[in-house]
Amino acid sequence: MKFASRLAISASFLGFAVALTAPALAQDAAADGGESVDANEIVVTGSLIRRPNNTAVSPIVSVGAETIKEAGTPNLSDALNQFPSFTTAGNAATGGQGTGGRASINLHGLGSNRNLVLLDGKRLPLSDVNGNVDINIIPESIIGGIDVITGGASAVYGSDAMSGVVNFKIMRDFEGIRADTQYNISERGDAAKFNASLALGTKFAEGRGSLLAAFSYTTQDPIQGTARSFFNDKVPSSFIGTGTFVPSATNAPDAAVIQSVFTTYGITGARNPLLNLGFNNDRTLFVQTGAVNYRGDNGTNGYAVIGGNVRMPVGQQLQVLNALDRKTAFVKGDFELTPDLTAYGQFLFVDLTVNTESGGSLTQFPALTTIPVTNPFIPADLRTILASRPNPTAAFTWNGRYVGVPDKNWDENYNVQQYMLGLRGNIAEGWSFDAFAAYDQSKHTQTMHQAVLKSQVQKLLNSADGGASLCAGGFNPFGDANARSLSAACRAFITKDAVSVEDLGQTQAQLQVNGKLFDLGAGPVQLAMLASYRKNTYKFSPDFDLTANSGFAPGANIEGVVNTLPLAKTGISVKEFAAQVDIPLLSDKPFFQELAVGGAIRYSDYSVTGSVTSFELDARWRPVESLLIRGSYQRAVRTPNIGELFSPQQGNQLVIGTPPGAIGDPCDVRSTARTGANAAQVSALCVAQGVPSAAIGSYQFPTTATGQVTSGNAGLVPERANTFNVGMVFNAPSNSGVFGDFSLSLDYYNIKIKDVISPIPGLTVLSKCFNLDGSNTSYSNSNEYCQLIRRDSTGQLSQVLTPFLNLGALETDGVEAQIHWGVPAPFLGQTGKLYVDSAIGWLNNYKVQLLPGAAFLNYTGISNGGAGPNSVPPRATPKWKALTTFGYKSDTLGLGLRWRYQGALADVSAVLTPNNVQLPVAAYNLWDMFATVKVQKNIEFRFGVNNLFDKGLPFVASSQISTDPALYDLIGRSFYVGARISF
Repeated sequence: MKFASRLAISASFLGFAVALTAPALAQDAAADGGESVDANEIVVTGSLIRRPNNTAVSPIVSVGAETIKEAGTPNLSDALNQFPSFTTAGNAATGGQGTGGRASINLHGLGSNRNLVLLDGKRLPLSDVNGNVDINIIPESIIGGIDVITGGASAVYGSDAMSGVVNFKIMRDFEGIRADTQYNISERGDAAKFNASLALGTKFAEGRGSLLAAFSYTTQDPIQGTARSFFNDKVPSSFIGTGTFVPSATNAPDAAVIQSVFTTYGITGARNPLLNLGFNNDRTLFVQTGAVNYRGDNGTNGYAVIGGNVRMPVGQQLQVLNALDRKTAFVKGDFELTPDLTAYGQFLFVDLTVNTESGGSLTQFPALTTIPVTNPFIPADLRTILASRPNPTAAFTWNGRYVGVPDKNWDENYNVQQYMLGLRGNIAEGWSFDAFAAYDQSKHTQTMHQAVLKSQVQKLLNSADGGASLCAGGFNPFGDANARSLSAACRAFITKDAVSVEDLGQTQAQLQVNGKLFDLGAGPVQLAMLASYRKNTYKFSPDFDLTANSGFAPGANIEGVVNTLPLAKTGISVKEFAAQVDIPLLSDKPFFQELAVGGAIRYSDYSVTGSVTSFELDARWRPVESLLIRGSYQRAVRTPNIGELFSPQQGNQLVIGTPPGAIGDPCDVRSTARTGANAAQVSALCVAQGVPSAAIGSYQFPTTATGQVTSGNAGLVPERANTFNVGMVFNAPSNSGVFGDFSLSLDYYNIKIKDVISPIPGLTVLSKCFNLDGSNTSYSNSNEYCQLIRRDSTGQLSQVLTPFLNLGALETDGVEAQIHWGVPAPFLGQTGKLYVDSAIGWLNNYKVQLLPGAAFLNYTGISNGGAGPNSVPPRATPKWKALTTFGYKSDTLGLGLRWRYQGALADVSAVLTPNNVQLPVAAYNLWDMFATVKVQKNIEFRFGVNNLFDKGLPFVASSQISTDPALYDLIGRSFYVGARISF
């Protein structure tokens, strides 16, 4: 019924459609989204100067609005991530564990806060404390095109633009009404997406004024891990709904008594007294490690016996594709006050809700709840075993998943508003100005539903009647059937909606003056000068039960949550002054159709970290009309943002995996650290950290993740980078013949960043502390990395501290190419044309230096599936990546095949644990098909099939769920239909 109703809604919009042309990748800068400008001079992305011939010195990928539609997804991030310049960061498949569900951009894998996202050359509202922009807030209906600078642009735009700039350009001179709709659905009947937009444009006052208004709505259904068979057995968790008794190494039960109990089940042989004991529904016990006497589900209800152990696969428990609901409104207008003075204004409003989910709550992070021996629900066989302990009356620790409570999930609501007013005009002959002021605010309200409160659970466990007097039936955690039978009253008693709020604000004011100085004979020397002020503020108010002050330090009162602290309203500001000059040296000479040099400098004075200076030098040479050679060198500086400087301790989950297939807890007896040549030294280090000596011989970490705590550092210094690019653009000199429509751009980039600001990766902390990379040969617990590890009283790994630090350096270089070739095809239609468009990226090196003076780690061609949306290194750094379209187009019809390619990847273990390398990821190919049909001049339909051959997910060893749905297609074969009308 839901599918049918969605399809009916989509069909009702099919009359509201417009044209989609063939894909276009500009090898020079693209036309500015239809903007009416001087035919000889235009401002291109990456410059403050108006230049003739639409010439760009920086390498630019220009993506038309048609190309975005052709990708068949309502999400801009998914469409852009197909291009080689982009590394997948945040998208609809990275929002688990309440991490915000943001869609962020990452150029060259250098981090989502090292590039700048603009709307018509102006900054967008920020979506988090670390300076990221969520491009989910951009209404697709207003986009006339997208320019992507794939080299540094800090001197022109500001310190954020270290790895590049993405400029979304608003459509220009639009008059009339345009409506667009699109509906997507997977072959399996899920992953439905629907979006609709309406744009209205008009001119008034005899053409002196213009107004553009656009409104859009987008909704996207989630996909649960249970909907894809791939996740049935992927990456098991030992937190199971049956519950388990976790023995204490310092108060362990008697092995003989345990064996006598299992003898009554008909099972002989010795039992390790430190192994977890689970509870069958018939109140008998089983040993979780080895599945001895396990009588429960296997392959059903989310349970599986994997490697002989009872597990609940993590992938099944997750929402692997997030739900989304977005409403946007955008209004922009300008009015010519005098022939030399124009006023303009702009308003943006977004209401966006992303739902994220991580499965049932876990008894995971300290302090843990305990069960007293007086609890009436304790099975008789467990009572016998408990009575054999040295201290038989002590409460015991339990481990479980709250399967009787609906899955923990978060509504991430973003309310974004931006207001802008400006004046632009002419000062004198050849001189102009543009001044604006803007204010934006973003309110992120995060509501954690089904948050399980430890304090309430402990009340039920401590109650003499098992909690029956507090809520109907009480709480019986012993056995899956008992756990699932939790009454509605008890669910309400132990859960709450935990609400946390982030408030972000940004104030901007800028004045830019452009002018022509003098002419050296090849054209006027041009100057642009800019002065600006910007202030960013942030405030965070977490729910009280998410903090250690709620009574369960060092963790929070909510199960499965690491301590999170509030932050009072904090701000940083910057005053900036910039200038750019363009000097034409020669023109219209043999071998010098154009020769010019230029430069830019920016001085920035930050309220916290002081002043920094960035500069750029560039040159362009056009020996003949069809060939442009270009290059630039930049010194870029990025200062730390509010989050990096001041964020309080923020807890999240660190995926460490299960050894020996992953690092896991190196103290685990299954880890390569414990089975290698230095096992004795590792054991001694583990005991020094807090693993009880009585337990070290059999210690196992019970799950695949632990707590991670990240915090700001006011002692950070700015990052510094040298960026260099050189390239060429060739356009066929004629418009006829087989190669009359041919163009090629080829650009080499080289980016080196020092004093990189980043949280130290949690896996790196473990690797270095336990000498997995040879950096702690003495196995000393006083090692700086070992000091970042926290264990609870039983020795379990409870937290890894990952503060922001100036860690070392990043280096990357490579080549990017764009190719277009078209040939007339009159035999298919009078206006027919066959074409090939391809964007190809080759990565030569991606290297990370963790500390100054340390050796660089080579992450070139590496799969890092455990990386977060903004991590450095990123989730994948393929040597080769390409997007190629083979198509046909005419005035009435467009057909095409799109090929997405990513080269083979080695697993990250090849870098972190080279003596224990996991399986690589094979080369990945996807094919899509699309078609457009123009019914009338102003009506067009579009259709498409994505993942045409229904390619499945690859295995990714370093990911918690054994694949990366953010990077690879989770949906499978899917279809879309869309339409557009304008009048």
